Amino acid sequence: MRLAILRLNIVPDETTNDSTTRGKQVNTIADSLDANLFSAVGQCLDCTDPQEKIALTTALASRFASGQFDFADSSSPSPIANPGRPSRPLLVDPRHLPQRKLGSSEGRVALIHAVAHIEFNAINLALDAVYRFRGLPLEYYFDWIGIAADEARHFSLLSARLAELGYAYGDFDAHDGLWEMAVKTAGSCLARMALVPRVLEARGLDVTPGMIMRLRAVGDLQTVAILEVILDEEVAHVAAGSRWFAWCCAQIGSDPANTFDELLALHLRGSLRGPFNTEARLRAGFSELELERIAAMVPA
Repeated sequence: MRLAILRLNIVPDETTNDSTTRGKQVNTIADSLDANLFSAVGQCLDCTDPQEKIALTTALASRFASGQFDFADSSSPSPIANPGRPSRPLLVDPRHLPQRKLGSSEGRVALIHAVAHIEFNAINLALDAVYRFRGLPLEYYFDWIGIAADEARHFSLLSARLAELGYAYGDFDAHDGLWEMAVKTAGSCLARMALVPRVLEARGLDVTPGMIMRLRAVGDLQTVAILEVILDEEVAHVAAGSRWFAWCCAQIGSDPANTFDELLALHLRGSLRGPFNTEARLRAGFSELELERIAAMVPA
């Protein structure tokens, strides 16, 4: 995933076109990060302002790629709590979120907002995967820091699209399902890799093609272009989850397919939904056996 870091661009400051001023702002943000990797990641994770979080996460990835952090694990990670996030959107039970039709302009914006909310949560999830799990191979941190920066870029694209349509992140209610799973898996990197990237984020591989088709049908080609970028890059993100899940299983001598099956039965029995994007999931590291077992768990 080193390429994921190297392709990043610093998020521009839209209030100025002066490249010198912009460069100074970026340097100031980068300089504000602690020299210790885990402390710096904690700074990004705790940041509540979305634009500051994007800038910090992008700077984190740039500095990490340049080898500017030390890995001294001088303190244990803090117990998991709510990550840094703005006061809006209001987080509600998913059952209380209104169902809007994509044919209306408000329905289309609500869909974009929902995806933006997923991407914002994905920034925090990737950062927490770095912060919480210590003593892992260097490539693990390359993967998840690169993914955090990718998710920050995705959120930035969607936020800009919302602004073009006269809205902002926080204008619609949302739910906290993604972070709830992070809390449940805070004690196990193996469980985190299995249930966040390989279940919750993998669901995006299944549903995004349908979103693209529906948005194309109503002529929203700008949002289609953004979702196509996200879909393409999310395959690699889920693949990282598959890779590190398999690595964690190897450390304890467990079979990945059987272990994944057991975790799904324990945490998600009756809640899996199809259909599944088989081609994308295979590229993301799922085996044919795993896909057969997942399909068998979907309620009739």
